[in-house]
Amino acid sequence: MAGPDDACLACRIVRGDHRPPGGVLRLEGGLLLHALADPTPLAGWLVITSERHARAWYDLDPPGLAALGPAAARVMRAQREALGAEHVYAFAIGDQLRHFHLHLVPRYADTPQRLRGRGAFEARAEDALPAWRVVAAIESVRRALPGG
Repeated sequence: MAGPDDACLACRIVRGDHRPPGGVLRLEGGLLLHALADPTPLAGWLVITSERHARAWYDLDPPGLAALGPAAARVMRAQREALGAEHVYAFAIGDQLRHFHLHLVPRYADTPQRLRGRGAFEARAEDALPAWRVVAAIESVRRALPGG
């Protein structure tokens, strides 16, 4: 019999049943760092996902909450350093995937206006980057992370 989390993409990533491009970059403090599982228009779009199935930020356990801020800051600094991002947006929306995940979306000088901010989620199929560019950006961030 299937469990309630079997259809949850984040749970499948945590279990290793689904591999986002570049795999999991890091697992620490109950948080996984990985690339966006869907096609992406922006190189280096990363996601921090709770290892434990939690509906949203408010359901994270105290160790996860304590780890989240420092982890996000480290990743955002690495995205800026390794990829030359001008800024990194942080989004925790949770309307489609009801498992806590924090999108860390880099913005570059040449990012089109329509893909800035929340617009990144409105990308068209033709905006998707080739897999090799996605993986190359992930590897650059991995190397820039402390201990990477």
